[in-house]
Amino acid sequence: MVASSPGPSPRKRQLLELAYTYALDHGLVDISLRPLAAAIGSSPRVLLFLFGSKDGLVRALLARARRDELAMLEAVRHDHPDIDLAGAAERVWEWLSGPQHRPLLTLWVEGYGRSLTEPRGPWGGFAEQTVRDWLDVLAHFQSPSRRASAAGHAERTAALTILRGALLDLLATGDLRRTTDAVHEQLKRMRP
Repeated sequence: MVASSPGPSPRKRQLLELAYTYALDHGLVDISLRPLAAAIGSSPRVLLFLFGSKDGLVRALLARARRDELAMLEAVRHDHPDIDLAGAAERVWEWLSGPQHRPLLTLWVEGYGRSLTEPRGPWGGFAEQTVRDWLDVLAHFQSPSRRASAAGHAERTAALTILRGALLDLLATGDLRRTTDAVHEQLKRMRP
């Protein structure tokens, strides 16, 4: 019989949540263990012990952000099981454009960008994995035959492109009305 490995300690989970809150406020690019540890009531030594390295902590924080993203996507799938792809993309946009989600989405953009420029660092694979996550969830809102087709794959890629492009624009400019109008205009064109 193989013994299962225990999950993270309660202290590690607590410090991860505190560090995640800190990262939402301060970002990850220039994160330094000393100020982070002081802000969350720990020490750099404890963080290194629990997460193995600064890179290990960054990977844990990116995984934590990804869990929030996946929870949102799953909620759309669960709460709106009978809508089409364009309707699902509209629900996702409602969530993405909410001002309360800006810190998470700014952190996501930071991780996404660093994943592209530092593929061997702790960010490695983050961008590619989030693309797969989103495409998988969007596929749920297509009929099985459409989902399996090249046209269906292109259609959900287009929906993702609309959402991500508008999100980047919204984060850069804060112009909710213009970006929302653009999303709705593009998604209208996706409806039969």
